[in-house]
Amino acid sequence: MLKDITLGQYYPSESIVHKLDPRTKILLTFLFIIAVFLIKSLYGFVVMAILTIILTKVAKIPLIVMVKGLKPLLLIMIFTSVINLFMTDGEIIWQFYFLKLTKEGIYLSAFMLIRVVFLVTGSSFLTYTTSPIAMTSGIESLMKPLKKLKFPAHEIAMMMSIALRFIPTLIEETDKIMSAQKARGANLSEGSLIKRAKALVPILIPLFISAFRRADELAVAMESRCYNGGENRTKLKELRFEKKDLFAVLIFILGCGAVISVNLILVR
Repeated sequence: MLKDITLGQYYPSESIVHKLDPRTKILLTFLFIIAVFLIKSLYGFVVMAILTIILTKVAKIPLIVMVKGLKPLLLIMIFTSVINLFMTDGEIIWQFYFLKLTKEGIYLSAFMLIRVVFLVTGSSFLTYTTSPIAMTSGIESLMKPLKKLKFPAHEIAMMMSIALRFIPTLIEETDKIMSAQKARGANLSEGSLIKRAKALVPILIPLFISAFRRADELAVAMESRCYNGGENRTKLKELRFEKKDLFAVLIFILGCGAVISVNLILVR
């Protein structure tokens, strides 16, 4: 069911990871993504997986929640894996007309799939451990130097936060509409691809109407509270880097360094 999808949701907990400065977690997420792209050996991914599981335990997030975050991209992951599997040149193992299975294709497909899993897990980990308000403050603070170039840092951060916040809401709304259509006799899981696509029309129309209605209600609510952007706005909680943030950065850098070192040694 769509309600099992946890992408973009905040998972409340009292862990030390949740208490870190949001700017620290955003920067470490970028570092994690860079490390994932630098890994070129299976052993490097094994070490990265072990570190990710340890980090999940420290953050007190169940592994099942992390796995559910992969559901929305499952079809894309399968599609990209199949494309890389049969469309990569190299030593041919099996061939059927224009489809050919190569050793290089298997290697590239496996690594592409693993990288996507880690990228989704890393980005989801950020949203699980950071509330939308903290995320907005962190993004705005990191983009603050761009304000000198007349860049609307606060507005961009607010839009990104609202988008992340409404992902679970829209998923829940879609699930309710699909359940209502099924109760009226709609068949959404059988028939040809074209028939299934047509069956989605009664779902997409009310979903778009609901999304626009929520957007309008949010705009009215912000205007009624005299919201006028980030100028001269104060914050309830000011962001401050603390010793725990420095400790987390050092531990994370050491972990990524260990992963990259294992990768370089084994690749040679």
